[in-house]
Amino acid sequence: MNKPKLWTKNFISISFSNLFLFLSFYILLVTLPSYALDELHSSSSMAGLMTTIFLLSAIISRPLAGQWLERAGNRKVLLTALIIFAAASLLYFFPSSMVGFLVIRLLHGVGFGMATTAVGTIVADLIPASRRGEGMGYFVMSTNLAMVIGPFIGLLAIHQWGAKTLFIISVIVSICALITGLSVKQVKTETTVQPKAHSSFSFSSLFEGSAVPISIVGGFLGIVYSALLSFVSIFASEIHLANIASMFFVVYAILLLASRPFTGKWLDQYGANVISFPCIALFAIGMFILSQSNGAVTFLLSAGLIGLGWGTLFPTFQTIAIQDAEPRKRGVATATFLSIYDTGIALGSFIIGIIAAKVDYGTLYFFCSFYILIGLVLFYFLHTKKSASAKGTAQQHAKA
Repeated sequence: MNKPKLWTKNFISISFSNLFLFLSFYILLVTLPSYALDELHSSSSMAGLMTTIFLLSAIISRPLAGQWLERAGNRKVLLTALIIFAAASLLYFFPSSMVGFLVIRLLHGVGFGMATTAVGTIVADLIPASRRGEGMGYFVMSTNLAMVIGPFIGLLAIHQWGAKTLFIISVIVSICALITGLSVKQVKTETTVQPKAHSSFSFSSLFEGSAVPISIVGGFLGIVYSALLSFVSIFASEIHLANIASMFFVVYAILLLASRPFTGKWLDQYGANVISFPCIALFAIGMFILSQSNGAVTFLLSAGLIGLGWGTLFPTFQTIAIQDAEPRKRGVATATFLSIYDTGIALGSFIIGIIAAKVDYGTLYFFCSFYILIGLVLFYFLHTKKSASAKGTAQQHAKA
């Protein structure tokens, strides 16, 4: 029996649009705080607001975008969001004060939040149901590649050519996201609905209840991932491995890419439990090895294990959030998952930063490895037990 086609023109186009979207995000994420300190002479706390404001505006805009997707159609929301995102990229050339930059970051975050919600919803519609785990895994690779390439491009640009070149590159990448987004055609699916005259706005309509439990697990573990994003390069310098710090996420991505053809298919064939429990354990083991690292071998080994663990968990959780929702609610489910996940990242950046001021990074990562194990319990109660209970109820109704 032939499998339904996965690698369609639309799937490839939306994956490239996502790649460019996150490429721009990571290019600026790693460079704007240092730009604020060096060029705008701001304080460290104000420089940190560059990321905080961006993430907060993305988190707030996502539920609204999710509801708009349900009413207006995903392609219209995607193109509007990508235009806002590209337009905001053009504005970085003009302000000369922190206030001006923070206003732009606010607008840029709105475009990013809307675009990532639309992209996630479109790809969920494009992937055949029988290959959803596999397809989401391949799609999320575009985000992982951006995470590796973006910081490299951003740091190279600002250190070698200056901020103006950095902003030019950001604009070019944003326009590429828009161009590839334009090539995505509207696909008639179960989620393509016509606006309803009687539909009304309510707070509850901004969130998809079925997606909340797995989103909480994602946000809970995302707190630890924020500790990696924020401090792993500093930790590498502490243990005299600054020369290979940039290789951490390269190894992370290589192991993730190597495992992707298998893990996505296993999710479709055997279910989320078979994938999630081992991957949470791998994530914890990777963090423990990182905490004990004193050489290149253990440092890069931890990167590979974390790539296999967390790198597999993220698309798995997003797939669960989409599958548990009604087809017409996939946009809201995507927004719910990403908003709660990003809240975990934002909270983690703040909380971990406070803890890091009190303890060394090795100790921080040591405790993070045990924190991750709590995620096993959380996943069991919020997904495994809940799913088993729902399945049992459905079987009882079928017999009655």
